[in-house]
Amino acid sequence: MLGIPSEARQAFRAGTVTPTSGIADGYAQANLVAVPADWAYDMLLFTQRNPKPCPVLDVTDAGSPVTELAPDADLRTDLPRYRLWHNGKLIDEPTDARAVWRDDLVAFLIGCSFTFEGALREAKVPLRHLDQGRNVPMYRTNRPCRPAGRLAGPLVVSMRPIPADLVAAAVQVTARVPAVHGAPVHVGSPATLGITDLGSPDYGEPVEFTAGDVPVFWACGVTPQAALERSAVPFAITHSPGHMFVTDVPEATYRLG
Repeated sequence: MLGIPSEARQAFRAGTVTPTSGIADGYAQANLVAVPADWAYDMLLFTQRNPKPCPVLDVTDAGSPVTELAPDADLRTDLPRYRLWHNGKLIDEPTDARAVWRDDLVAFLIGCSFTFEGALREAKVPLRHLDQGRNVPMYRTNRPCRPAGRLAGPLVVSMRPIPADLVAAAVQVTARVPAVHGAPVHVGSPATLGITDLGSPDYGEPVEFTAGDVPVFWACGVTPQAALERSAVPFAITHSPGHMFVTDVPEATYRLG
């Protein structure tokens, strides 16, 4: 049922709550961040200045819960879990955002690395978080994003353990889809990114390594959430990390070559 985007969204609207990695393979997934119109320029500038973690797929009109990425969808109901932010603090994680949606909200849909996971599997690259039934682990790094207006914050990355002999293949596969973060930002030592313990991710769940695995890090669309928190944005609605918006756009649409 969850292999078709529209049916996955219907399931989420009906109350199914699950991370969306592995759902609707072959279709793009997107991060959601909705901010008041008077913060929308700051967010747009932040995404423009930090395109690796924040590749924009669509921006809605103020108040609209509709996106051309899935015209029959409702951004207020069709994600499995949301986050509600007040003054930079996370105050709730509802499964339906209709009660808190505002007429002045501008929603940004940002490319997600879950989009290229099907292509990784086609290339015989294992995905440990899927094999272990876990949400992908994500970490705040010591790399600052380029500030934009009132927004500033650190780069957030997702991590996948990749067998050493398949790292090159993983880089090649993901580099072809820059609209969903593209190639990794780092391979190897977590300490280089300021990550002290892979077993304690800031978002998502830890995953177990298999002998010969190397940690590979991709820029992550949770980065704007770290900026919302750091910058104490008065109000925002986002997806819950790992619980994405499943679009109707085939992954191949964003693939280069």
